[in-house]
Amino acid sequence: MIIGIPREIKNNEYRVGLLPVHCEALRRAGHTVLVEHHAGIGSGATDADYKAAGAKLVSNAWRADMVVKVKEPQPVEIHKMRPGQVVFTYFHFAADRQLFEDVLRSGSVAIAYETIQLPDGTLPLLTPMSEIAGRMAVHQGAKYLEEPMQGRGLLLAGVPGVAPAKVVIIGGGVVGANAAKMAAGLGADVTILEISLPRLRYLDDIMPPNVNTLFSDRHTIREQLRRADLVIGAVLIPGARAPHLVTAEDLTRMKPGAVIIDVCIDQGGCCETSRPTTHADPTYVVDGIVHYCVTNMPGAVGRTSTYALCNVTFPYVMRLATLGLEGACARDPGLVAAVNIHAGRITNRAVAETFGLPFTPFTPC
Repeated sequence: MIIGIPREIKNNEYRVGLLPVHCEALRRAGHTVLVEHHAGIGSGATDADYKAAGAKLVSNAWRADMVVKVKEPQPVEIHKMRPGQVVFTYFHFAADRQLFEDVLRSGSVAIAYETIQLPDGTLPLLTPMSEIAGRMAVHQGAKYLEEPMQGRGLLLAGVPGVAPAKVVIIGGGVVGANAAKMAAGLGADVTILEISLPRLRYLDDIMPPNVNTLFSDRHTIREQLRRADLVIGAVLIPGARAPHLVTAEDLTRMKPGAVIIDVCIDQGGCCETSRPTTHADPTYVVDGIVHYCVTNMPGAVGRTSTYALCNVTFPYVMRLATLGLEGACARDPGLVAAVNIHAGRITNRAVAETFGLPFTPFTPC
Protein backbone atom coordinates (compact mmCIF):
# COMPACT_ATOMS: atom_id res chain seq x y z
CA MET A 1 0.00 0.00 0.00
CA ILE A 2 1.06 3.62 -0.52
CA ILE A 3 0.73 5.65 2.69
CA GLY A 4 0.83 9.44 2.62
CA ILE A 5 1.92 11.72 5.49
CA PRO A 6 0.92 15.34 4.77
CA ARG A 7 2.35 18.40 6.47
CA GLU A 8 -0.27 19.69 8.90
CA ILE A 9 -1.56 23.12 7.90
CA LYS A 10 -3.97 23.94 10.72
CA ASN A 11 -3.03 27.04 12.74
CA ASN A 12 0.02 26.33 14.90
CA GLU A 13 -0.26 22.57 14.47
CA TYR A 14 3.18 21.01 14.99
CA ARG A 15 2.32 17.31 15.14
CA VAL A 16 2.83 14.82 12.32
CA GLY A 17 1.00 11.60 11.42
CA LEU A 18 4.00 9.23 11.59
CA LEU A 19 7.64 9.48 12.63
CA PRO A 20 10.66 8.14 10.69
CA VAL A 21 10.81 4.97 12.78
CA HIS A 22 7.28 4.09 11.67
CA CYS A 23 8.10 4.84 8.04
CA GLU A 24 11.01 2.41 8.27
CA ALA A 25 8.77 -0.31 9.72
CA LEU A 26 6.22 0.19 6.95
CA ARG A 27 8.92 0.08 4.28
CA ARG A 28 10.31 -3.16 5.72
CA ALA A 29 6.79 -4.60 5.51
CA GLY A 30 6.74 -3.83 1.79
CA HIS A 31 4.80 -0.57 1.78
CA THR A 32 5.65 2.81 0.27
CA VAL A 33 5.51 5.95 2.41
CA LEU A 34 5.18 9.43 0.93
CA VAL A 35 6.08 12.27 3.29
CA GLU A 36 5.52 15.90 2.41
CA HIS A 37 8.53 18.18 2.74
CA HIS A 38 8.99 19.57 6.28
CA ALA A 39 6.06 17.53 7.64
CA GLY A 40 7.96 16.50 10.77
CA ILE A 41 9.87 19.68 11.62
CA GLY A 42 7.56 20.64 14.49
CA SER A 43 8.01 17.20 16.03
CA GLY A 44 11.79 17.17 15.69
CA ALA A 45 11.95 14.97 12.57
CA THR A 46 13.79 16.37 9.56
CA ASP A 47 13.38 15.50 5.88
CA ALA A 48 16.78 13.81 6.11
CA ASP A 49 15.47 11.59 8.92
CA TYR A 50 12.53 10.47 6.82
CA LYS A 51 14.71 9.89 3.77
CA ALA A 52 17.11 7.78 5.82
CA ALA A 53 14.12 5.72 6.99
CA GLY A 54 13.21 4.94 3.39
CA ALA A 55 10.34 7.38 2.92
CA LYS A 56 9.91 9.32 -0.32
CA LEU A 57 9.81 13.10 0.08
CA VAL A 58 7.03 14.63 -2.01
CA SER A 59 5.11 17.87 -2.43
CA ASN A 60 1.71 16.13 -2.35
CA ALA A 61 1.13 13.12 -0.09
CA TRP A 62 -2.60 13.06 -0.91
CA ARG A 63 -2.04 10.85 -3.95
CA ALA A 64 -1.56 7.89 -1.56
CA ASP A 65 -3.99 5.00 -1.02
CA MET A 66 -4.20 5.88 2.68
CA VAL A 67 -3.48 9.28 4.23
CA VAL A 68 -2.42 9.34 7.87
CA LYS A 69 -2.53 12.71 9.57
CA VAL A 70 -3.40 14.37 12.86
CA LYS A 71 -6.07 17.03 12.48
CA GLU A 72 -9.22 17.06 10.37
CA PRO A 73 -8.70 17.89 6.69
CA GLN A 74 -8.72 21.62 6.06
CA PRO A 75 -10.80 23.01 3.13
CA VAL A 76 -7.86 23.02 0.71
CA GLU A 77 -7.08 19.42 1.65
CA ILE A 78 -10.63 18.15 1.17
CA HIS A 79 -10.35 18.98 -2.53
CA LYS A 80 -7.45 16.52 -2.72
CA MET A 81 -9.48 13.63 -1.28
CA ARG A 82 -10.90 11.10 -3.71
CA PRO A 83 -13.38 8.20 -3.74
CA GLY A 84 -12.16 5.06 -2.01
CA GLN A 85 -9.14 6.75 -0.44
CA VAL A 86 -8.72 5.98 3.27
CA VAL A 87 -8.12 9.03 5.48
CA PHE A 88 -7.08 8.12 9.02
CA THR A 89 -7.10 11.09 11.41
CA TYR A 90 -9.08 12.98 14.05
CA PHE A 91 -12.31 14.16 12.41
CA HIS A 92 -14.68 15.23 15.25
CA PHE A 93 -17.52 15.45 12.74
CA ALA A 94 -20.18 16.26 15.34
CA ALA A 95 -18.70 19.73 15.85
CA ASP A 96 -18.49 20.67 12.16
CA ARG A 97 -21.35 19.91 9.79
CA GLN A 98 -19.59 21.56 6.84
CA LEU A 99 -16.56 19.29 7.27
CA PHE A 100 -18.86 16.29 7.56
CA GLU A 101 -20.78 17.14 4.38
CA ASP A 102 -17.61 17.87 2.42
CA VAL A 103 -15.96 14.59 3.41
CA LEU A 104 -19.19 12.69 2.70
CA ARG A 105 -19.28 14.16 -0.81
CA SER A 106 -15.63 13.29 -1.43
CA GLY A 107 -16.41 9.57 -1.44
CA SER A 108 -13.39 8.83 0.73
CA VAL A 109 -13.31 6.46 3.70
CA ALA A 110 -13.13 8.48 6.92
CA ILE A 111 -11.62 6.56 9.84
CA ALA A 112 -11.70 8.72 12.96
CA TYR A 113 -9.10 8.26 15.66
CA GLU A 114 -11.51 9.47 18.34
CA THR A 115 -14.08 6.71 17.77
CA ILE A 116 -11.84 3.62 17.89
CA GLN A 117 -13.08 1.80 20.96
CA LEU A 118 -11.79 -1.17 22.95
CA PRO A 119 -14.13 -3.79 24.46
CA ASP A 120 -13.93 -2.07 27.86
CA GLY A 121 -15.20 1.17 26.33
CA THR A 122 -11.89 3.05 26.41
CA LEU A 123 -10.79 5.18 23.44
CA PRO A 124 -7.13 4.29 22.92
CA LEU A 125 -6.35 6.88 20.23
CA LEU A 126 -8.04 9.70 22.10
CA THR A 127 -6.55 8.92 25.51
CA PRO A 128 -2.97 10.24 25.03
CA MET A 129 -4.15 13.54 23.58
CA SER A 130 -6.75 13.83 26.36
CA GLU A 131 -3.98 13.33 28.90
CA ILE A 132 -1.96 16.12 27.32
CA ALA A 133 -4.94 18.45 26.89
CA GLY A 134 -5.99 17.93 30.51
CA ARG A 135 -2.55 18.88 31.76
CA MET A 136 -2.25 21.78 29.35
CA ALA A 137 -5.65 23.11 30.44
CA VAL A 138 -4.22 23.88 33.87
CA HIS A 139 -1.14 25.57 32.39
CA GLN A 140 -3.32 27.75 30.18
CA GLY A 141 -5.82 28.41 32.94
CA ALA A 142 -3.06 29.57 35.29
CA LYS A 143 -1.74 31.94 32.61
CA TYR A 144 -5.10 33.44 31.69
CA LEU A 145 -6.00 34.03 35.33
CA GLU A 146 -3.31 36.70 35.27
CA GLU A 147 -4.62 40.26 35.08
CA PRO A 148 -2.76 41.24 31.87
CA MET A 149 -4.64 38.36 30.22
CA GLN A 150 -7.98 39.83 31.46
CA GLY A 151 -8.19 37.26 34.26
CA ARG A 152 -8.91 37.76 37.95
CA GLY A 153 -5.29 38.39 38.87
CA LEU A 154 -4.90 35.19 40.84
CA LEU A 155 -1.98 32.84 41.41
CA LEU A 156 -3.39 29.34 41.05
CA ALA A 157 -1.52 28.02 44.10
CA GLY A 158 -1.97 31.06 46.32
CA VAL A 159 0.72 31.75 48.93
CA PRO A 160 0.88 31.35 52.72
CA GLY A 161 -1.87 33.53 54.10
CA VAL A 162 -3.70 33.83 50.75
CA ALA A 163 -6.16 31.18 49.54
CA PRO A 164 -5.44 29.29 46.31
CA ALA A 165 -7.67 29.58 43.26
CA LYS A 166 -10.84 27.50 43.02
CA VAL A 167 -10.70 25.11 40.05
CA VAL A 168 -13.89 23.36 38.89
CA ILE A 169 -13.56 20.50 36.41
CA ILE A 170 -16.72 19.34 34.62
CA GLY A 171 -16.16 15.70 33.72
CA GLY A 172 -14.03 13.09 35.46
CA GLY A 173 -12.69 11.15 32.48
CA VAL A 174 -9.15 11.18 31.15
CA VAL A 175 -9.05 14.95 30.57
CA GLY A 176 -10.65 15.72 33.92
CA ALA A 177 -8.46 13.37 35.93
CA ASN A 178 -5.26 14.72 34.38
CA ALA A 179 -6.37 18.31 34.88
CA ALA A 180 -7.23 17.57 38.50
CA LYS A 181 -3.85 15.98 39.23
CA MET A 182 -2.03 18.91 37.66
CA ALA A 183 -4.09 21.57 39.43
CA ALA A 184 -3.87 19.75 42.74
CA GLY A 185 -0.10 19.43 42.37
CA LEU A 186 0.11 23.20 42.04
CA GLY A 187 -1.87 23.60 45.25
CA ALA A 188 -5.24 24.74 43.87
CA ASP A 189 -8.58 23.98 45.52
CA VAL A 190 -10.05 21.48 43.04
CA THR A 191 -13.54 20.06 42.54
CA ILE A 192 -14.44 17.41 39.95
CA LEU A 193 -18.07 17.12 38.78
CA GLU A 194 -19.03 13.74 37.28
CA ILE A 195 -22.26 11.79 36.67
CA SER A 196 -20.81 8.28 37.11
CA LEU A 197 -20.80 7.21 40.75
CA PRO A 198 -18.27 4.40 40.17
CA ARG A 199 -15.96 6.93 38.54
CA LEU A 200 -16.47 9.36 41.43
CA ARG A 201 -15.55 6.64 43.91
CA TYR A 202 -12.42 5.82 41.93
CA LEU A 203 -11.37 9.46 41.71
CA ASP A 204 -12.05 9.97 45.40
CA ASP A 205 -9.68 7.07 46.16
CA ILE A 206 -6.77 8.21 44.00
CA MET A 207 -6.85 12.00 44.23
CA PRO A 208 -4.93 14.05 46.82
CA PRO A 209 -6.75 15.74 49.72
CA ASN A 210 -7.21 19.06 47.92
CA VAL A 211 -9.45 17.43 45.28
CA ASN A 212 -13.16 17.04 46.08
CA THR A 213 -15.64 15.04 44.02
CA LEU A 214 -19.30 15.94 43.51
CA PHE A 215 -22.14 14.37 41.57
CA SER A 216 -22.90 16.56 38.57
CA ASP A 217 -26.39 18.03 38.19
CA ARG A 218 -27.71 21.47 37.25
CA HIS A 219 -27.89 22.68 40.84
CA THR A 220 -24.32 21.59 41.62
CA ILE A 221 -22.95 23.01 38.38
CA ARG A 222 -24.55 26.40 39.03
CA GLU A 223 -23.28 26.52 42.60
CA GLN A 224 -19.74 25.52 41.62
CA LEU A 225 -19.62 28.00 38.75
CA ARG A 226 -20.52 30.78 41.17
CA ARG A 227 -17.48 29.91 43.28
CA ALA A 228 -15.04 29.07 40.47
CA ASP A 229 -11.98 31.02 39.38
CA LEU A 230 -11.06 28.49 36.68
CA VAL A 231 -13.50 26.11 34.96
CA ILE A 232 -12.24 23.26 32.79
CA GLY A 233 -14.76 21.61 30.46
CA ALA A 234 -13.85 17.94 30.11
CA VAL A 235 -17.04 16.26 28.88
CA LEU A 236 -17.06 13.56 26.20
CA ILE A 237 -19.74 11.53 24.44
CA PRO A 238 -17.83 9.44 21.85
CA GLY A 239 -18.63 10.58 18.33
CA ALA A 240 -21.40 12.94 19.45
CA ARG A 241 -21.61 16.65 20.15
CA ALA A 242 -20.80 17.68 23.72
CA PRO A 243 -23.82 18.81 25.75
CA HIS A 244 -24.04 22.45 26.85
CA LEU A 245 -23.65 22.12 30.61
CA VAL A 246 -22.67 25.77 31.09
CA THR A 247 -25.32 28.14 29.71
CA ALA A 248 -24.94 31.76 28.67
CA GLU A 249 -27.01 32.74 31.70
CA ASP A 250 -24.61 30.86 33.98
CA LEU A 251 -21.83 33.26 33.05
CA THR A 252 -23.68 36.13 34.73
CA ARG A 253 -23.35 34.31 38.06
CA MET A 254 -19.60 33.80 37.75
CA LYS A 255 -16.86 36.04 39.12
CA PRO A 256 -15.63 38.69 36.65
CA GLY A 257 -12.29 37.60 35.21
CA ALA A 258 -12.92 33.90 35.79
CA VAL A 259 -11.55 31.63 33.05
CA ILE A 260 -13.20 28.80 31.11
CA ILE A 261 -10.92 26.31 29.32
CA ASP A 262 -13.29 24.32 27.11
CA VAL A 263 -11.24 21.24 26.24
CA CYS A 264 -14.22 19.57 24.57
CA ILE A 265 -14.45 22.30 21.93
CA ASP A 266 -13.39 19.67 19.34
CA GLN A 267 -16.81 18.13 19.93
CA GLY A 268 -18.64 21.46 19.98
CA GLY A 269 -17.82 22.53 23.54
CA CYS A 270 -19.72 22.13 26.81
CA CYS A 271 -20.26 25.88 27.25
CA GLU A 272 -23.05 27.55 25.28
CA THR A 273 -20.85 30.57 24.59
CA SER A 274 -17.83 28.57 23.41
CA ARG A 275 -16.59 28.92 19.84
CA PRO A 276 -13.41 27.51 18.28
CA THR A 277 -10.24 29.58 18.64
CA THR A 278 -6.62 29.13 17.58
CA HIS A 279 -3.22 29.23 19.24
CA ALA A 280 -2.64 32.52 17.41
CA ASP A 281 -5.80 34.07 18.90
CA PRO A 282 -6.78 31.77 21.77
CA THR A 283 -9.20 33.75 23.94
CA TYR A 284 -12.18 36.07 23.93
CA VAL A 285 -14.37 37.52 26.68
CA VAL A 286 -18.12 37.10 27.16
CA ASP A 287 -19.84 38.81 30.10
CA GLY A 288 -16.48 39.31 31.77
CA ILE A 289 -15.53 35.61 31.52
CA VAL A 290 -12.36 34.67 29.61
CA HIS A 291 -12.96 31.79 27.18
CA TYR A 292 -10.07 29.64 25.90
CA CYS A 293 -11.35 27.28 23.19
CA VAL A 294 -8.36 26.18 21.10
CA THR A 295 -9.31 23.15 19.04
CA ASN A 296 -5.83 21.64 18.82
CA MET A 297 -4.31 22.23 22.23
CA PRO A 298 -1.79 19.34 22.06
CA GLY A 299 -0.53 20.68 18.73
CA ALA A 300 1.44 23.33 20.62
CA VAL A 301 3.65 20.66 22.19
CA GLY A 302 4.33 18.80 18.97
CA ARG A 303 7.25 16.71 20.15
CA THR A 304 5.49 15.29 23.19
CA SER A 305 2.16 14.93 21.40
CA THR A 306 3.46 13.26 18.25
CA TYR A 307 5.35 10.56 20.12
CA ALA A 308 2.37 9.93 22.43
CA LEU A 309 -0.03 9.78 19.49
CA CYS A 310 2.09 7.62 17.18
CA ASN A 311 2.63 5.10 19.98
CA VAL A 312 -1.06 4.23 19.73
CA THR A 313 -1.90 4.97 16.08
CA PHE A 314 0.93 3.10 14.38
CA PRO A 315 -0.30 -0.46 15.12
CA TYR A 316 -3.59 0.43 13.42
CA VAL A 317 -1.77 1.99 10.46
CA MET A 318 0.28 -1.18 9.99
CA ARG A 319 -2.83 -3.39 10.16
CA LEU A 320 -4.73 -1.25 7.67
CA ALA A 321 -1.75 -1.16 5.31
CA THR A 322 -1.09 -4.90 5.53
CA LEU A 323 -4.63 -6.30 5.72
CA GLY A 324 -6.59 -3.56 3.97
CA LEU A 325 -9.71 -1.93 5.38
CA GLU A 326 -11.89 -5.03 5.20
CA GLY A 327 -9.28 -7.37 6.64
CA ALA A 328 -8.27 -5.06 9.48
CA CYS A 329 -11.88 -4.42 10.48
CA ALA A 330 -12.73 -8.12 10.31
CA ARG A 331 -10.02 -8.78 12.91
CA ASP A 332 -10.79 -5.78 15.12
CA PRO A 333 -14.42 -4.85 15.91
CA GLY A 334 -13.17 -1.72 17.67
CA LEU A 335 -11.86 -0.43 14.36
CA VAL A 336 -15.28 -0.88 12.75
CA ALA A 337 -16.69 1.84 15.02
CA ALA A 338 -13.98 4.20 13.77
CA VAL A 339 -15.20 3.98 10.18
CA ASN A 340 -17.40 7.08 10.23
CA ILE A 341 -18.01 7.38 6.48
CA HIS A 342 -17.73 4.68 3.81
CA ALA A 343 -18.88 4.73 0.19
CA GLY A 344 -20.96 7.86 0.75
CA ARG A 345 -22.78 6.38 3.75
CA ILE A 346 -22.65 7.33 7.44
CA THR A 347 -21.32 4.30 9.28
CA ASN A 348 -21.03 5.68 12.82
CA ARG A 349 -24.30 5.78 14.75
CA ALA A 350 -23.43 8.79 16.94
CA VAL A 351 -22.45 10.88 13.93
CA ALA A 352 -25.62 9.91 12.06
CA GLU A 353 -27.81 10.76 15.06
CA THR A 354 -26.05 14.09 15.53
CA PHE A 355 -27.09 15.20 12.05
CA GLY A 356 -30.42 13.34 11.94
CA LEU A 357 -29.36 11.25 8.95
CA PRO A 358 -29.62 7.53 8.17
CA PHE A 359 -27.08 5.20 9.77
CA THR A 360 -25.68 2.31 7.73
CA PRO A 361 -23.51 -0.17 9.67
CA PHE A 362 -20.16 -0.95 8.11
CA THR A 363 -19.88 -4.73 7.84
CA PRO A 364 -16.52 -6.15 6.72
CA CYS A 365 -16.82 -8.95 4.18
